[in-house]
Order: sequence, then structure tokens, then C-alpha cells
Amino acid sequence: MNKRPIIIDTDPGIDDAVALAIALFSKELEIKLITTVSGNVSLPKVTKNALRLLHFFHKKVPVAAGAAEPLMRPSVDASEIHGESGLDGFDFPEPDESLLLPENAVCAMRRVLLESGEPVTLMPIAPLTNVALLLKVFPEVKQHIREIVLMGGSTGRGNLTVMGEFNIAADPEAAKIVFASGLPITVAPLDVGLQARILPAESEQLRQMGGVGLMAYSLFCKYRSGSLASGLCMFDSCAAAYLLAPQLFTTHAARVEIETGSMLTAGCSVMDFAAKTPNAIICTQVDAEAFHCWFVEQMRGCELC
Repeated sequence: MNKRPIIIDTDPGIDDAVALAIALFSKELEIKLITTVSGNVSLPKVTKNALRLLHFFHKKVPVAAGAAEPLMRPSVDASEIHGESGLDGFDFPEPDESLLLPENAVCAMRRVLLESGEPVTLMPIAPLTNVALLLKVFPEVKQHIREIVLMGGSTGRGNLTVMGEFNIAADPEAAKIVFASGLPITVAPLDVGLQARILPAESEQLRQMGGVGLMAYSLFCKYRSGSLASGLCMFDSCAAAYLLAPQLFTTHAARVEIETGSMLTAGCSVMDFAAKTPNAIICTQVDAEAFHCWFVEQMRGCELC
């Protein structure tokens, strides 16, 4: 079976770490490049975290650091959710610096896309700064992108601002560029992440696995998007889940426009499900029980070499 080539753009981040584990150990995906962007914590920290995770997973995937700040706005972070390092709660080994490329993430993405023998899927699970820069600086890469499957946006209220979900509201100008690109886009929004909670029973199963499962459990003890008692939101894992198990989701076409002008609603992702010219497929629901089972089995498959 041919693996689907993908590039993951990320800002690890506890839920990013779990999504990366699922993707890296998947038998269906070939991770050709990991790029980092300022988001959950600063660019140096998220880049270090990506390298630490790869060393822990015993995976050799090149990493390229990208944008250190949004296109037009001051940086924000989510260290109150993920901890000061972005991966508080587990003692990782030192990163394998040999995996860090000297080129910028945007240039690395362009090179990987142009060198690939088939179109590549982009999986951004972070603010969309790197992807927007790629599409603006190197528009010729569009024909080499199969689709974009991203975690971001919301059909209603946000989690960074009243109407803004973090990945979109952290850099709404970048998100506006991506949704105007004309590329096939599938969105796993905040709504399905809130439905895809890992409950205490699943967390306990992770703890007993050892290896990657124990790492995830240890991070979850510090994760502040929910709680171990009430359930933890697996936002970024929903993007990986859509790639690997799309049957878990109910989807609808919509026109997505990003608000950039209003001080009150900047970063709001307006999703019009009645639009005659949709530009994205939106995951509106996830089968929570099936997701629980899928998630645990995926984590069980993350066996360390």
C-alpha cells in the first residue's frame, strides 16, 4: 500500500504531541517534513519540542523552523494551557539537533512539494502563518498540494477570544489567505475537538501502556484543556483522525470567511453552510464513542523501537 505523503505544520503543544505520535506511527502516512510556527509557545520552544518528540519516538523526520510571529499582529501563546515549555509534565530526552534543517520552513515546504513524485497533503495544526507565506511567496506550489486538512476555526464561539478559535485568531490574516487560496480544504474545528474528549477510562489505558501512552498520560496531567476527571479535548488529533478514519466524522460543505477588520471579532471564522460557492469541507460532528476506541488503538500502535 502506498503511503500518503504529508507535511505537518505544528506548534507543540500537548495535543500536538499526541497528534504527531498518531501520524508518525501510522502505516498509512509518510511524514516528509515537520515545520514549526510560533503558537502555543514561542518558535524556539516549539521547535525544540518537535525535535524532543522525534528523539523520544525514535523517528528521523526533518524539521524546519518557520515564522516567529504572526503576519501583522503581536504574538499570543497558550502557555497557560500547555505549560511554560509547551510540553510540561514529562521529562523528555535532549533533542536531536541533527534533524533541524538550516532552511526556513517555507523554503523547506516548497522544496519538498516540488521534489515529491505525487501531490502532498498539508496538515496544519497551528496558526497558519507558514502556510500563508508559502502560498503567497511560492504560488507555483499549489499544483503540488493534494489538499489541506487543518485544525482550526469554530462554527460558533471561540477559545482565544469570544468568537476566535486559537489557531485562526492567533493570525487571522494568514488564515484569510489560506481560505482564499482555492485549494481543497477540510477543517476539523473547535466544535469537534470539544466532542472528541478523552475520558478518565481512556487516560488510564494510556497510563498502563508505558512508552508513548505513558508519555501522553503524563502530559495530560498538566494539560488544561479540560481535565483528567471531566475529559481532555483532542483538538489536533481530529485532523489526524480525519486523514486516517474519515468515517468518524459528519461533514458539510461551507463558505469560510475570516474576520480581520473588527476589533471585537477579529479571528472569527464565519462558516456559511448555505453558500452557493463553498471553499471548504467542515467536520461538524464526530462519533465520540468510536473516536475513543480509535484513539486508544492508535496510541497502542505507537510502540517504541
